[in-house]
Amino acid sequence: MTTIPVTRRPPPLPDGFAITLDDGARQLTDELLFGGSPARVLRLTAAGRAAWCELETGPVASPAAGALARRLTDAGLAHPVPPPGPDRRTDLTVVIPVRDRPVLLDRCLTALGGRHLVIVVDDGSRDPDAVARAVHRHGATLIRRPVNGGPGAARDTALEAVTSDLVAFIDSDCVPPPGWADRLAAHFADPAVAAVAPCITARADGTGAGRFARANESLGLGGQPGRVVPRTRISYVPTAALVARAAALTAVARDGAVFDAAMRVGEDVDLVWRLHEQGWRIRYDPAVRVGHHEPPTWRGLLERRFRYGTSVAPLAQRHPGAVPPLVLHPWPAVTVAALLAGRPFAAAAAFGASNLVMLRTLRQAGVPTEGTPRAMLDAVRQTWLGTGRYATQFAAPALAALIVAGGRRRRLAAASLLLGPAFNTWRERRPDLGPARYALGSIADDVAYGAGVWTGCWKARTLAPVRPLVAWRPLRIDRPQTAVTPERRRSRSPSR
Repeated sequence: MTTIPVTRRPPPLPDGFAITLDDGARQLTDELLFGGSPARVLRLTAAGRAAWCELETGPVASPAAGALARRLTDAGLAHPVPPPGPDRRTDLTVVIPVRDRPVLLDRCLTALGGRHLVIVVDDGSRDPDAVARAVHRHGATLIRRPVNGGPGAARDTALEAVTSDLVAFIDSDCVPPPGWADRLAAHFADPAVAAVAPCITARADGTGAGRFARANESLGLGGQPGRVVPRTRISYVPTAALVARAAALTAVARDGAVFDAAMRVGEDVDLVWRLHEQGWRIRYDPAVRVGHHEPPTWRGLLERRFRYGTSVAPLAQRHPGAVPPLVLHPWPAVTVAALLAGRPFAAAAAFGASNLVMLRTLRQAGVPTEGTPRAMLDAVRQTWLGTGRYATQFAAPALAALIVAGGRRRRLAAASLLLGPAFNTWRERRPDLGPARYALGSIADDVAYGAGVWTGCWKARTLAPVRPLVAWRPLRIDRPQTAVTPERRRSRSPSR
C-alpha cells in the first residue's frame, strides 16, 4: 500500500471515491450549502457547481471533483464512500492487549476467526497460564510482559512485531463481526486516512445495569459517519476497535512509543488527536458495529465511568482547548440563564436579540433567513440540556441542595437541570427501562464520570476540564469555494 506524506493541504479525494451527504446538510440555494460540524454555510463558485454535478452522477473522476469531495468531507457536509473492491483478506495484523479475562479473550478470538495474524500481549496477568491456553487454542501469537504497563504500553510492545501496512487494535472484551477489519480497511484507499473506527455497541446482561448500559452506550458515537475532529460532533474514537495505518502511527510516535504509557486511560484519545494535529484524517464508520462487553452490575458500570473521567485532565494538558465540558453560545446562554432565574421578560428579550443577531449575520452573507426562529429555539433547548448535563456531572450536590432547601423557583430550576437531560434522552431512545430508573441511572452515570474528572483535576492541579468555553461566532460562513457545497437532494446523491 502506497503512503504519501500528509500536509495541511491534503490531496483531493482519490478517483473512484463517491460521497454521500450528511443527514443534517441542506441546500439553501443553487450556490449555498448548510451543515457540517461545526455548522457552516458554504458558497460554491461556478467551477464548484460544475464539480458538484460530476459528483452527483458518479464517483470522483477529475481533480476538481476530488478537491470538492475533500472539502465537503473535511467540513462534515458529506462522507466518503470507498470504491468497491474484491472481497479479499487485507494485509493487516490484529493486536489485542489483555490482562487476565481469559473467557472474554477466548470469545474475542473466536469472533476474529483466524482471518488475520493476531498478536496477543499479556500485560502482566495474575493467571498467565489461563491467557496462554486461550491464545494457543486459536493459533494466535502470544507476547508476555512481566510487569503490567497498561494497554498503551502493551500495544506498543505488539507494534514492535508488526510488519503489515495496517494494524487493527481490538480490546479483549470486544466481539467483532466477520470481516470487520477488511471493511474498514477500504477507507485506506485514501492516502490521507490514518485510522478508521467502527461503532462500538454495548453487550450486556439483562440486569438493570446491563439494560441501562445497552441504552446509554458510553462508547457509542451515533449512527452517522463522520470525520473525527476535537470539539465537533465526533470528537474522538477509542481503540477498543480501530484500524490504523502503521506508517501514520510511526509518524506520530514519541521516543519510539506510539501510545503515551503514562496514561492508563485516555491514551487512545491522545493518539487520535495527535494524528489529527499532524494533518491525518480519522474516520468513523458506523456501518461496522463491534460489540463491547459492559459490566453487569451498577458498581462495575460506575467504576468504569469514573475511570473514563480521570483521563480528561491529562488530555486537557496535552491538548489545550480540545476537551471543553460545555460550549456556550452567548445569546442562547443568556436566554437559558434568564429562564432558570425566573425572568421571562429578560429571556424573551435575549431570545429576540439572538434572532436579530442571526438574521443580520445571514443577510450580510446573502443567506436565506427562513427558519431562523426555529433554529434559535432549538439552540436554546440544546443549551438548557447541555447546561443540565454539565451541572449534574460537576455540581450534583449543589443541585440536590437547591432541590431540598431552596425556594420554589430555585427548586424548579435545579430539578429541570438535574432531570431534564435524562428524561429527554429516555424519550428519544425509549430504552427497555422505565423513565424513573433510567433517569436515576443517567444521573448516577454523570456523577461518577464527573467525580473522575474532579479527581483527575486535583491530581493534575488544573481546572481546564471543568471550565466552559464561550463560542462567540454563532455560525461559520465560508468564502466562495470551487470545491464545497451542501445538499442536492439525497435521492440524487451517489449511493453505495
